[in-house]
Amino acid sequence: MSSDCLQMYFKGKPPINQFLGRAYFIQFLKYLGYYFLIYNASVLYWQIVRPYLKHGFRNFLIPSLSQIVHALEQADEQDKEWRAELMIELLECFLDASKTKEAMTFSSTTASFIKDNVPDKYQQIFSLMEPGRLIEIECLECEYEVQKLGTKIAIYTKGVVQTQLKVIRKLELALQRAIRMGDPNIIQVVCTTQWNLCLPLLQHNLHQHVRKPLISVADILEKIDSLLILLRCQVHMEIARMEEDEDRIEAAMEHLHKAIYLDNNGQYYDYLKMAYHRLHLCTMLYKSPERLEDQANMMIEQAKKGKPKDNLRKKRSLLVNAGLALASDAFQIVIDSENEAKVSSGKSRSQISYLCAKAQHHTRSVEKADGHMKRLGRENDKERIKLWEDLAKVARKQDVWDVCRAACRFCLLYDDSQLRETPRPKRCKSDITYTLAMQKDLLRTLAEIRFINAEATIHLLRSEGVQLNDHAVPPEDTSQHPAGYISKLPENDPEWITYSLWIDRLSQYTMQNFLRAAEMGEELNEAWIVHNAVVYVLNHNKHLIASGRHREMIKHLQTLLNAIKITGHCGNTIILVMLCNALSRGLILPWIPKPGPEKTSPGQVLPVDPNGLSDIRAALEACEFALNLTNGSLPNELVPIAVRQQIIATWVKAKQLHQHQIGNKLGTDDETDKEQNLMTKILVALEMYSNNGLGLMDFFAPILFQLVKMAFECNWSDTLVELQTLTRLTHFAYASHDHEIVMTCSQKALELDDQDVNDYLVRQEMLSTAACIQGKSIMENLAGKKHLRLSASKSFVQSARSAGEAGNTTLAMLAARHFWNACLPFMGSPSEREQLKKSTEIILKSIVKAESKNNQVAKMPHFMGCQLQPPLGN
Repeated sequence: MSSDCLQMYFKGKPPINQFLGRAYFIQFLKYLGYYFLIYNASVLYWQIVRPYLKHGFRNFLIPSLSQIVHALEQADEQDKEWRAELMIELLECFLDASKTKEAMTFSSTTASFIKDNVPDKYQQIFSLMEPGRLIEIECLECEYEVQKLGTKIAIYTKGVVQTQLKVIRKLELALQRAIRMGDPNIIQVVCTTQWNLCLPLLQHNLHQHVRKPLISVADILEKIDSLLILLRCQVHMEIARMEEDEDRIEAAMEHLHKAIYLDNNGQYYDYLKMAYHRLHLCTMLYKSPERLEDQANMMIEQAKKGKPKDNLRKKRSLLVNAGLALASDAFQIVIDSENEAKVSSGKSRSQISYLCAKAQHHTRSVEKADGHMKRLGRENDKERIKLWEDLAKVARKQDVWDVCRAACRFCLLYDDSQLRETPRPKRCKSDITYTLAMQKDLLRTLAEIRFINAEATIHLLRSEGVQLNDHAVPPEDTSQHPAGYISKLPENDPEWITYSLWIDRLSQYTMQNFLRAAEMGEELNEAWIVHNAVVYVLNHNKHLIASGRHREMIKHLQTLLNAIKITGHCGNTIILVMLCNALSRGLILPWIPKPGPEKTSPGQVLPVDPNGLSDIRAALEACEFALNLTNGSLPNELVPIAVRQQIIATWVKAKQLHQHQIGNKLGTDDETDKEQNLMTKILVALEMYSNNGLGLMDFFAPILFQLVKMAFECNWSDTLVELQTLTRLTHFAYASHDHEIVMTCSQKALELDDQDVNDYLVRQEMLSTAACIQGKSIMENLAGKKHLRLSASKSFVQSARSAGEAGNTTLAMLAARHFWNACLPFMGSPSEREQLKKSTEIILKSIVKAESKNNQVAKMPHFMGCQLQPPLGN
């Protein structure tokens, strides 16, 4: 720009018009930083150009007014109304000059700015717009509203569904306006947008919500004979699925017929052919089909229509007969693998002998399925995969688990190299693309069956009293034995070994299914499949994670992390962070040195086994991958601080094992979110304190007073993490004999008692701990003041009360013991004992309540969540 101006001056060529010169002047002022002069210049500019604000003359203002608007935008002028007025005038200039393309582009920016900053002018900009453009902008706004849901889209809550349906209803009205306009292009824009918004709701339990909008889309596209052939085909396919679910078979067949007609490239030929044929069979009430596949199809459809109150034997009979129609040579044998009536009582007729016989019978029976494909060949493979899939899903839905497991096993026989063979050349050029698409569809089907099979196998393990990846526990020997009988240890019994190995193999088989599904997701580059595999593995192995048995899972977790790095994490960053944390803990836990019986001298550092350095480095890499992803540079990737706290704790421990000091920024070098930045610093510093004094490298942690100051200034996004932080600060202050900080932090912690929270039990445990430390600190700082004992006793009573609410007997008894010691000097006087009566009753009731709640909590199921884990250093 400077060069242009100098050339004008030296060559004596002034600007084409004075307005362009003024625009250059404003640009100079912008770069000099005199933003107020830009505003003043824009006002003067506006006063001068007013005579040109009429039809036929506005086009002359486009170059200069564009620069004025741009300069005000760059200067971030705070007079939004003034900027909006100039933007509207510039839009009118584009329209006056018949520059439609530029007007359409600029109108989107203008509409967005005005809607957010000067909404009272929103109607004004609409009054300027070719009605079709208004509808297009409305489509863009609807897409933007759905995008704002962000990661919530991956986990559909009732609120998220309602929000999306509200946007879809808004587009229904827009479609009616487009139809009244009669512009086919605008109609197609709305229909395409509506389809995109409906796509996430096409899962089985939600798709009925979008049936009406999609029928409207299908009808109008058919009426205008739209050339969006593929879109029309897909819409009819989905409507057919919805109609079938509601038993409207004829309507479903009509939509399938239309889809077949529109499937020009044959992309969905096999699917549509099978679906239409299956529905046609449903209309044959009094005729039994000849083909075995058709017989199986009819029986599966009949089973689908069964009501919950129907007899289980009747439903099971239909499903078994469907399986027999598909695999008459082996299905019954595989089903009988779980039939206890077919199991012998074993050699010694003992419980262990029976378990051994059951394991051997199951292993022999399921092996019979392997030869089925060799006998059958590759006849109707795509159709049969679909039928086995339907059979497995219906059986699972109706809790017929043995049939579900058998159907999955036969379906997965097709998961071999044949699905990835090079397609043979066919008549149409598009056939190769079509075949590849079908292969992808089959892989998706098989991935889903892998998940179902894994779940069904977990159900079998639980029926044996074993959780996934746990080992079988020998049964108690209750049989009578003759005198002189010497019992053998079950672990050394060959029959028990046979049974326990079978249990182990079932767990291995389950994990293989999860990991194979993830591999398919990676092959297809579909993040949702890999994401589901991660969720399944973490949820079904939560007992291993809770008991610190991460090491047993690291190969599986590393495989899943590698896959998720390739495909992405489907918008669920929380699950990704939990995966990284579980893997990292599994990598470092075995290498944390344990102090030996001999005493270590002050300052002596316990050595870390050099063999563990590669694992520790891998753990650091996984932790830093998660921390960098969630550092705030990508707002959609932020996670709750409670989730981030877990990976922070693991990262600090890994840094200590690797003997890496943490810098002054406390691991927040790349943090871009200000609120998260301070919380992260505090949590990192707390972990440094937790890990110091354990015989490993000590961190140069900030002084406690500074840390407390930071915690009090922090705007915590999670009160449970805030409470935990204050409780830990109370603990560290007590350990360093800083009574003042103990009282300050404990009091602040006790003010966070919230009755209406999901984490009530955990919160009450922390409150009990904070109150107990407060009481202990008061006792250590009595300085001969007897009345302070009463203050301490009140803290211990509060500690016992919270422990009772938490169902923690250990904390309740600890508080009771300290209460007793604090009150001993008052026991000699009847009047003083009377004062303690009420407090003593509260203590006793709290102990009883803790014991009672403890029994209830032990019986409660545990679900995967973002629960806080204890620091690795403690």
